[in-house]
Order: sequence, then C-alpha cells, then structure tokens
Amino acid sequence: MMTDMRGISDDIWVFGYGSLMWNPGFAFVEQTRARVFGYRRALCVRSQVHRGTADRPGLVLGLDRGGSCLGMAFRIAGGDREAVIAYLRERELVTHVYKERLVPLRLADGRTVTALAYVIDRAHLQYAGALQADEAALIVAQARGRSGENVDYVMNTLDHLRAMGIRDHWLEEVGRGVQTLLAKR
Repeated sequence: MMTDMRGISDDIWVFGYGSLMWNPGFAFVEQTRARVFGYRRALCVRSQVHRGTADRPGLVLGLDRGGSCLGMAFRIAGGDREAVIAYLRERELVTHVYKERLVPLRLADGRTVTALAYVIDRAHLQYAGALQADEAALIVAQARGRSGENVDYVMNTLDHLRAMGIRDHWLEEVGRGVQTLLAKR
C-alpha cells in the first residue's frame, strides 16, 4: 500500500534505518540523525533471493513495531520529491513485504518532522517474526543467496552502524552469535 503524499509540503523527509543510511541512492538537501519511536530495527524479513533461498531463507532488516530506532533522516527538495518517491518504491516495494508509512521523527537538533518510512508488513509471508538473537544468528550463519552470504550482510550493516556511531545492541548480539557459530565450523 502506497502512502498518499498529497497535502505534504514541497520538501519531504525520508527515514533510513538500514542501507538507506549509508547508501540512499537519491539527492537530498539535508541529512541528520533521527529517532523514530514505536518501531525498532530488526532482522525480521526472510530473504529468499539475495541473502538466502526458498529452502534456506536468510534474514534482512525491517522496521518492526516496538521500541525505537536511531537512523538517518534525509530532507528531499520539493523538485526531487516525485523522482525520489518513485525510486524508493522501486527499491523497497519489490515484494511488498514493506508498507510505506508516514512516521513522526525526532531529529538530532530536537525538531519533530514527519517522514516517509518503509515498515514491515507483519501479515506478509516473508515476515519472520520477533526472533531471539541466537535464533537469528543461526539463520544468518547458514544462509547464502544471489547477493552472497547472509553473514556478510549483517557484518556490513554492523560496520556501517559503528562507523556512524550508532549502537544496536540486539544486532550486535546477533553478530557475536554468528561469529561464535562460524568459529565452530
């Protein structure tokens, strides 16, 4: 389901919690840290192509209900709005595992804005549910898809988050679990 963007001011904000943070793929006029409340970053999407297969799905990030999530907000100039939304829909809505939503964000400087975000559709077949860190680590350690090892996806995400000064304790626990499992092979 796509969000009706009519009535939104010319400039829009986009919230990134995964690869959009370091690889947005679109032009923006402002970038800042932001926190969304009521959602958390989670490995809750079964990947059956890029980081897994139908027989052994991997896990990729989704924005799931509960908690809060520190990520990046991008302000998009009104003139670029339609092109950026079209790009994001092509990038994020391939299997419709995500729902396009407008969510309130608190920016690093204290401002509150409304931003476009892609949140998990809990009714979608690819939704993996709320996994414990050890469950997620076991899945990640065993999965490989068209884009490579699932472990590479998780470790790359953790490296980028660390470089941006963003801590995600649950994802870090998954990463440690994966490393432990791989060391036992």
